[in-house]
Amino acid sequence: MNAVIIFEMLAMLAGGLGIFLLGMKHMSEGVQAVAGERMRRMIAGVTNNRLSACATGVVVTCLTQSSSVTTVLVVGLVNSGFMTLLQAAGVIMGANIGTTVTGWILALKLGKYGLPMLGLAALFYLFNRRERVRFTAMAIMGVGMIFFGMELMSAAFQQVREVPEFLALFSTFRADSYLGTMKCVMVGCLLTAIVQSSAATLGITIGLTEAGIIPFPTAAALVLGENIGTTITALLASIGAVTNARRAAIFHSVFNILGVLWITAVFPWYLQIIHWVMGADPGAELMVNGVAMYPHARAGIAMTHSGFNIANTLIFLPLMPLVVKVICRLIPERPVKETPRLTYLDVRLLQTPALDIQQSLEEIIRMKDHVLKMQDWLRQLLVRDADRDGELEKKLFHREEVLDTIQREITEFICRMLNGNVPHKVVIEARRQLQVADEYESISDYLAAILKLHLKRLNAGLPMSEEGLQEILHLHDMVAQYTAMISEAFVQNNPGILSKAHSQGDAITHYMKTCRDKHLSRIANQAASPLSSLVFTDMLTSYRKIKDIVLNIAEVLQ
Repeated sequence: MNAVIIFEMLAMLAGGLGIFLLGMKHMSEGVQAVAGERMRRMIAGVTNNRLSACATGVVVTCLTQSSSVTTVLVVGLVNSGFMTLLQAAGVIMGANIGTTVTGWILALKLGKYGLPMLGLAALFYLFNRRERVRFTAMAIMGVGMIFFGMELMSAAFQQVREVPEFLALFSTFRADSYLGTMKCVMVGCLLTAIVQSSAATLGITIGLTEAGIIPFPTAAALVLGENIGTTITALLASIGAVTNARRAAIFHSVFNILGVLWITAVFPWYLQIIHWVMGADPGAELMVNGVAMYPHARAGIAMTHSGFNIANTLIFLPLMPLVVKVICRLIPERPVKETPRLTYLDVRLLQTPALDIQQSLEEIIRMKDHVLKMQDWLRQLLVRDADRDGELEKKLFHREEVLDTIQREITEFICRMLNGNVPHKVVIEARRQLQVADEYESISDYLAAILKLHLKRLNAGLPMSEEGLQEILHLHDMVAQYTAMISEAFVQNNPGILSKAHSQGDAITHYMKTCRDKHLSRIANQAASPLSSLVFTDMLTSYRKIKDIVLNIAEVLQ
């Protein structure tokens, strides 16, 4: 008989947990799709102001419904150089507060409405063509799945009471002493680290408490441990990342561990404060058919979770710069120079396309900066003849290879991001970014090609007339200014630049043709050698192609 009960219980628990986790995923993706633009602006506007960064973490985590998603995103942004460690620390602290919203959603006790909510929202999701309506329905569908999953798990836990062995096992966990509290904290930490979802373990904790299997103090201690266990996701994401990204992940762990250490030291008094704030004792037993129940367990657990994270943030917010300095001392810079780069993350760890697109945009802006720097270096090299700068030549060729790598990373990153439910706006932006990344990489190829032509002429001892050199330099300046103008328009997302881009592009083409005509005249007058003529005309062709590529970037803005 016990075997049948155990099988039914485990099957119902597994099904309920699966539906619960899938509901969290759908709710998160739906909200992100609807509010993605707002979240991108918030992330892009993060400053070194602690309160501002903390508020950003709260709002973004409330929308994504996962502190793990927010902290992994922060690790990625730090790794790519988009966010400083101090900014990341503020966002992470806010994320701890934002994640407590899940507990209050579960405290609503809407389990019986979960299935109707799921069914109605599914109809809108399947049969409505408006994207905003579909993603809103997806979010509501996710909420319905969360409540329905909780209902199944609660029903499964009711059957636990029929298996004495399970009751005996759970009775060994009691937060009635400091050692017992720490034991429960460790269990909560381990369970969350395995499941990699504090929301799931929170739901399990609520189900066990409501069924009277564990007392409320034990549930409160488990919740504290869940705050530590949820940091494992960011730690995994920081493997192989740059030093600052690893520091951000470790800050998350240190922040939560220190918080749990001080709250467990005053644990009995903390529970009394929860009792006083709620106006009802969540740990008070209510006997139903001879079974101890905890009628205020859901709200009490949600209050325990929120109270801890809010108090911990208020205590550590003034100490944040000091904690960051200590972590920087404990994790020093690597002896070799580190280059920020995109972070390759498992799809289970990073599912925020509305925010990921901002990270890839920052990488493209870095490509733009590299191209402008290469143009500056190329001009310095063109004015040199006998006095060559070998180091600067190597730097320019190396930078072209770097741009190849960045473009490859962007392409792989965006393709991974597009595997899933992605809003149409994000898809359009992703396509635009892929094209612009390809254009900047092509510009770097032509800049390297121009330098190769210049070196080919020098190595062959072919002279260039002073007039021809000045024409090349002037054309270079026109193309460089043209690139800088349109690149700035791309960063500012200014589609009005297209008309000016066409007029200035035509001016560059006209000047290039003038240079070619003058050069042909010099050849006819034997003022230039035929071999140097090939180099000169190939340079003109390369500059024309750079101009055409830059014009393509302007057209992408339409």
